[in-house]
Amino acid sequence: MMLSETEIKRAAVLIKESPYTVAFTGAGISVESGIPPFRGGDGLWNKFDPSFLEIDYFYQQPLKSWELIRKIFYQYLGKARPNKAHDVLARMEARKLIHALITQNIDNLHQQAGNQDVIEFHGTTGRLICTACHQTINDTAQITKLIENLPPACPECGGLLKPDFVFFSEMIPESARERSFTAAQKATVFMIIGTSGDVFPAAMLPPRSKQTGATIIEINTAPTSYTDATTDIFLEGKASVVMEAIEKALE
Repeated sequence: MMLSETEIKRAAVLIKESPYTVAFTGAGISVESGIPPFRGGDGLWNKFDPSFLEIDYFYQQPLKSWELIRKIFYQYLGKARPNKAHDVLARMEARKLIHALITQNIDNLHQQAGNQDVIEFHGTTGRLICTACHQTINDTAQITKLIENLPPACPECGGLLKPDFVFFSEMIPESARERSFTAAQKATVFMIIGTSGDVFPAAMLPPRSKQTGATIIEINTAPTSYTDATTDIFLEGKASVVMEAIEKALE
C-alpha cells in the first residue's frame, strides 16, 4: 500500500502544532533491528516455551531460567542495533517534537539511539536488580561480566540477580505505569508505533489518551484493534519508512 502524502503531511502538521506529543512503541518498531516479535507466526514463543519467564519458575529454577535469558536476550537479541525509526524518534525528542516516549520493549534500543527520557513500561534488559538487597546494576560491561557465571550473584550481598524487566505474573512497576497513564492523558497527539494492542495493561494507553482529547496517529504494517476504534490517522507501512517520511514532512 502506498503511503498517502496527504496523510503524512496532516500528521506532521498535527505533531508540529501539538503542545504535548506522546510516542508509544511496541515490538513492531524493533523488528527491523532483527528482533522478532514474541507472538505470531515468527514469534519467539513459537521457538521457546515462555514458562522460563514465569516469576515463580525463575525463583524455583534460577539456573535454567537464566540459561535461556542469557541465550535469548543477551547473546542473541543483545546484538541488535537501533534502526531508522529509533533514530527519528531520538531526533524528534531533541527537537522537542516528542515530549514523552513510552515503550513496551525491553531491548534498550531507544536509549542507544539517543532518547534521553524513556518510560519503560515493561522494564529493560539493560539493568539487573538484586532480588535480596534491591541494588540495581546498569553498566553494560559489568552486566556482561556478571552473567558469565549463572545464575549471576549480586556483587554487594551475593543475592540472586534478575533482569529488571517484567516477568509473567509480575506487576507493572508503579512508577512506569503512573508516568505512562499521566502522559497519555496529557497528550494532544498520541503516536502508536509498531504495537497492535494485544498486551494489557499497556494496550489501554491509546484509548485513554483518545478519551482525554488526543488525536491518535497509528503506524503499523497492518490494521490492528486500534485502527477502527481509536485511530484518527492510520499510516500503513514499516516504522522506519513512515517515520522518515514524517520527519521529512516536518522540515
